[in-house]
Amino acid sequence: MYKLLLSWRYLRTRYIALASIISVTLGVATMIVVNSVMSGFTTEMRNRIHGILSDLVLESRPMDGFPNAEWHMEEIRRVAGNQIAAMTPTVYVPAMLSFQVEGQTITRPVELIGIDPETQGDVSDFSRYLQHPANRTKFSFDLRPRGYDTKDHQASKDDQGSRNARKRDQMEFAGISRRMSFIDSQRMLAEIHASGNASSSPEVEAPTDPAATALQKPVDPFAAAPSLDESVGGPAGAEQNRNPYAQNTGLVMGIALGSFPRETGKTRHGLPEYEDVFMVLPGDDVKIMYPTAGMPPEVSSEVFTVVDFYESKMSEYDSSFVFVPIRKLQEMRGMIDPTTKVGMAYSIQIKLKPGADGNQVRDLLQKRFPQEFYVVSTWQDKQSALLAAVQMETAILNVLLFLIIAVAGFGILAIFFMIVVEKTRDIGILKSLGASGWGVMGIFLSYGLALGLLGSGVGMGFGLLIVAKINWIADTLGQITGKPVFDPEIYYFYKIPAIVDPWTVSWVVLGAVGIAVLASVMPAIRAARLHPVEALRYE
Repeated sequence: MYKLLLSWRYLRTRYIALASIISVTLGVATMIVVNSVMSGFTTEMRNRIHGILSDLVLESRPMDGFPNAEWHMEEIRRVAGNQIAAMTPTVYVPAMLSFQVEGQTITRPVELIGIDPETQGDVSDFSRYLQHPANRTKFSFDLRPRGYDTKDHQASKDDQGSRNARKRDQMEFAGISRRMSFIDSQRMLAEIHASGNASSSPEVEAPTDPAATALQKPVDPFAAAPSLDESVGGPAGAEQNRNPYAQNTGLVMGIALGSFPRETGKTRHGLPEYEDVFMVLPGDDVKIMYPTAGMPPEVSSEVFTVVDFYESKMSEYDSSFVFVPIRKLQEMRGMIDPTTKVGMAYSIQIKLKPGADGNQVRDLLQKRFPQEFYVVSTWQDKQSALLAAVQMETAILNVLLFLIIAVAGFGILAIFFMIVVEKTRDIGILKSLGASGWGVMGIFLSYGLALGLLGSGVGMGFGLLIVAKINWIADTLGQITGKPVFDPEIYYFYKIPAIVDPWTVSWVVLGAVGIAVLASVMPAIRAARLHPVEALRYE
């Protein structure tokens, strides 16, 4: 009992121990906050990447792809059909995207991806990242009427910060209504010309699309203006009869390709507010320049109509991906056998059933398809460099932060040695009264344990509180400094993601307590070895 009483007395009266407690507290709190944030970032990033990529990908090693995707999918079902949920073929090729803004042509390199609109959403979260609610329910390459999101649908009402849920007012004018404003103007001019009053009638200005006026650019920059007959499905042909809005083949482009953020001049929570300015909108035409599949390849081009935007929050994808119908891309590049009408494909995206082992299915498919001609990989394999870098960064941060607690341990060691020197006569009195060496050692070990428990307990509570309020803290610091602490444009996410892992918290707390106890072992051994007579003579 005397060991606990003396430890408690030292803890209450020795204010120098407060420095050790604060060191342990800060070290534990820092490790909990950093591990929670890193765990949140890793989880969110993995979920977002996994949402873009399918579970497994069967790719062609030769540059010209493989024929008959249906046969390959049947073979995949035969080998691992009980673990396959969905599949879809894809074709991808580097290309150039161009469109006009204020009379200037903007050209950007893109990755042109041919997809099957019926099955692409079954293997990934492709549909969830589109901007028209109807496309998120059932995707189509047809141009939709008005109804595109004027705010980012992935942002909740509780998202804080100036760059979150940016305004997209121009999207209100996107869709068929935007394209029809151009066609209606052609119809009006055609009627005036047909009535013979064009020369005598006052000048009539064509109706103007508010969004197009804001950008000062034509709606259809690359194709000739549709005639009145073509716009209403006249003698231009059966294709125009099926397409009364003179739409070209539909195209979905990454949102960063056709927009950029701009300050509105307003503030929100003390931070500047931004809006997305669109250089091209659904209903506009763009030109795609691509290499053909022949040898040697030739550069060809095609005009498409933008029908939606793709926003995955991963800048490398949003600024490079362009999706078109796979059959159209095969026809454009000459990838269809003229005899069998069977198209070539570059890869097959595979969605596994819940609980299926991706590595096991990958190994099965690698045995079936020769590795000289095919590459089978999981989504982790395709992003192995990025995932390994994040894992390594987390490990290094843990090592560096654990040194903070180690420094606190050295502080405890120095303080305990000082206490042993200062209390030498008291230790001699205890031993002369019958206290054993183990009993004296227990005093200092109990003292170290108390310091570790108190510092770790306070640090755990402080760390968990910071994790719970971390976004509020970031917003407050942003208001004070006038700059966002956490910018979604850089980090992909609207909020600072934080996931508290009970096992990680437990190991951090136990590690801190262990360091505090270990730091008290050497001073305790020295105190236990003191001879009572020499201790009493100590000055």
